[in-house]
Amino acid sequence: MPSCQEMPVKSIVVPFGPGASPTLPRRLGAHEVPERWQAVDRSAHAPHIVAVPGADGEDWTAAALVTARPNTAYLKIVDAVGDVPAAVAAVVAHARRQGLAQVKWEGWTASPGDAAAAGFAPLGSPLTRSEGADGPAAGYVRWLGDGGVSEPPYYGQTTHFTCGAVTALVAQAHAGTLPREALDRQAELTLWRDATNFPACEPVRLGVALRRGWPSSPVVVHLDTDRPVLLGHYPEKEQEWRALLQRASRTDAGRAGVPVDPGRLSMTAIRDAIGRGEHVLLLLSLAGMQGFDVPHWVLCHGVVPGAVVIEDPWANAATGDTWVDAHLLPVPDRSLDTMSVIAPDRFRGAVIIGRPQRHDASSPAEVRVPSDGSSRQVPLFLTQDVLSK
Repeated sequence: MPSCQEMPVKSIVVPFGPGASPTLPRRLGAHEVPERWQAVDRSAHAPHIVAVPGADGEDWTAAALVTARPNTAYLKIVDAVGDVPAAVAAVVAHARRQGLAQVKWEGWTASPGDAAAAGFAPLGSPLTRSEGADGPAAGYVRWLGDGGVSEPPYYGQTTHFTCGAVTALVAQAHAGTLPREALDRQAELTLWRDATNFPACEPVRLGVALRRGWPSSPVVVHLDTDRPVLLGHYPEKEQEWRALLQRASRTDAGRAGVPVDPGRLSMTAIRDAIGRGEHVLLLLSLAGMQGFDVPHWVLCHGVVPGAVVIEDPWANAATGDTWVDAHLLPVPDRSLDTMSVIAPDRFRGAVIIGRPQRHDASSPAEVRVPSDGSSRQVPLFLTQDVLSK
């Protein structure tokens, strides 16, 4: 969306928290402060107020509550009150001064008309939201550089352990090899069942499941260790049988023709893959963005100057995080490089899905099955059980 004309806006920025809240009603005058501002502890996302002072310099004519995940390249407007266009313009200018890639706006009170007038485009409505995470029905985005990126559908994982399957499905939907209507919980759990190492999805098994599900999509696994991964938090007996399954996954990868590259995938290689129209499923730690060291799969699908744009299928409701944060999320290259080195073994795991290749009639990538008296195209992995009977 072309940028609307921006007028200089004088603004001030102050931290937001319980200690600062008593001054808000006075400084905002008659403007009502939404209760949701203090409904959760947003301190992990650096909450602050971007305000436009009045002529007397005391009261504010407009203000916005702004947050963002740490180590990212965006700001999110939770709400704007008072002179809303002035508040939003002040936030955009604030983001530009920091050299950020993007401003988002949660649609709690923002109207489509106000968002469009401020240069924001609507985000596609989420197909699902991650377990336990609420969020607004709508959201908006404004890219601060030239252009933007193609938008995949947003699908929040419906369990705590299906992030790998969800990122793979969203990648296929974005590539056009999975119909949007087929991106649902049945697909999520079916692919997870084939890719899981109980309950996590490790890189090799995820790559094998993708190859089996979409034979026309080239798949390459990048894993710079030959040891079993994601097992350190289990007791020794629990590690043993999961390690055995991971060794079996490497055997399956060889049989299925899925290469396992032992070199470490670089940020440059990730950017190059995205530039070729490929999708990168990347394993990272949530420590940098959420404050706890849990391995988690995200989808890298776009690039902007200085940042890689990801889809995160999980949002942390406890910090005020919503699908608006997790969708079209720009992460600086350096931050992503750090996040995706998984401790304690310091490995990097990724799966690159290439652009779909044409297939002949003897190797269909999808079949038609009757449903309620009609035909519906479904991906092969959803029909394997039927075909085997």
